[in-house]
Amino acid sequence: MTRSGPVSGARLALLLSGLGLLVALAALGALFLGSARVPPADVLAVLSGRMKGVDQVVVLSLRLPRILAALLCGGALAVAGAGFQALTRNPLAEPSVLGVSSGAAFGVIVAQVFGLGTGIVEALGLAACAFAGALVAGAAVYLIASRAGGLPVHTLLLSGVIVGIFFSSAITVVVSVLDFDRLGGVVHWLLGNLGPIAPGSLAVFTALTALGGWLVIGAARRLNLLALGEESAQQLGVDAEGLKRRIFAGAALLTSAAVAFVGPIGFVGLIVPQSLRLLLGPDNRVVIPAALLGGGAFLLLADTIARNVIAPAELSVGVITAFCGTPFFIYLLRSRAADPRL
Repeated sequence: MTRSGPVSGARLALLLSGLGLLVALAALGALFLGSARVPPADVLAVLSGRMKGVDQVVVLSLRLPRILAALLCGGALAVAGAGFQALTRNPLAEPSVLGVSSGAAFGVIVAQVFGLGTGIVEALGLAACAFAGALVAGAAVYLIASRAGGLPVHTLLLSGVIVGIFFSSAITVVVSVLDFDRLGGVVHWLLGNLGPIAPGSLAVFTALTALGGWLVIGAARRLNLLALGEESAQQLGVDAEGLKRRIFAGAALLTSAAVAFVGPIGFVGLIVPQSLRLLLGPDNRVVIPAALLGGGAFLLLADTIARNVIAPAELSVGVITAFCGTPFFIYLLRSRAADPRL
């Protein structure tokens, strides 16, 4: 049973400080490592403003925006996964598994077909289309899987797979009518592309992540009460239906922002929240804020590996997260089958 008593502020602060240190170390590693050989002393000189030229372009225009995008995307997907898992009381719920990422990706593809660019207004339109696709996909999964007594794990997973396949097929149809010159960029984006983001788009990404994170993190205590059952939660003063709408909207917004600006990257929302639950326990007031930092650190480490493992070429970061996530998903599925209480 999930407890909802007072959480230790000192313990949470210590945890977040440790994760913040991990994020800082991962960011430093990403700044220093890359196919373009920039000595650490030159990186520090660029950051302090004492050096310009090619190294400045590499550090400030390529690596630093990519680091910020990885932190935002990883944190958004991890918090979205934690929110979906707490809402459905299912450890396997995750944006890509539930088909929400595919719905958001379809919305982005449709927006790109209509020629939305990279300015602030266009970025908002891109995110709005992704959000609409995520909402449609999530609602479809819920309607297919729900029945009296809750959301059975296998029904939920099958519903997510079905909806994901549908939207993936729809994406294939749209991509098939694109000009050949535009096809390469779309395919690269569909694999998860943490390339540099324009400052205006990065600002929109940050704002949407902050809003979605506030919606989910701010409801962590009520999610603990919801874990006791809807009837018990209502007796304790929780508006269960309003809470469901808030978490669903927040998680969908986080997912759609990540997909709109980076691409549909899978398994971050599964690996990070569940690893934290195994280490820290089920308290959402601890797990969800920790997921924000843990997800950013995880995706940043994955992207650093993707950029360097076959340098000067690079893998898509979605490939690395899939290699990590697939065995983790199998482990959770088998553990759930062996003990339904998990």
